[in-house]
Amino acid sequence: MQFRRQNTEQDGVNLTPLIDVVFLLLIFFMVSTTFTKESHLKLNLPEAAGPQAETPPSTIEVLINADGSYSVDGRALINKRLATLKSALSEVSGGEYNRPLIITADATAQHQAVVRAMDAAGQLGFVHLSITTRQPDEQ
Repeated sequence: MQFRRQNTEQDGVNLTPLIDVVFLLLIFFMVSTTFTKESHLKLNLPEAAGPQAETPPSTIEVLINADGSYSVDGRALINKRLATLKSALSEVSGGEYNRPLIITADATAQHQAVVRAMDAAGQLGFVHLSITTRQPDEQ
């Protein structure tokens, strides 16, 4: 029988003293720290001054029905030609081609009708163009 002691020394770092030191530091900071409540902070905020912003220009709306007929700002056009659409857009805009133009097409409208409206807007020089769609008109 062998009753010798085995070597029980382990390789590694014993963290128990380190935990005790951290705990004592935590208690020290909690006891020695005082908290005060400030009612308000005085801040000098920057101020900006400049010209007043202009009111945004009114939008022009082109509606395209399922059959491909156009309506510019609620006024129906008599035919579907490009020249008619261009003259109506020019008349409604009054030569101000920087106004936003919204082309709203019926979901079942032909693509060519939308392309024709975009072509008219491009030839006149509209720079702010939005294209939207809506549900088909109910009969």
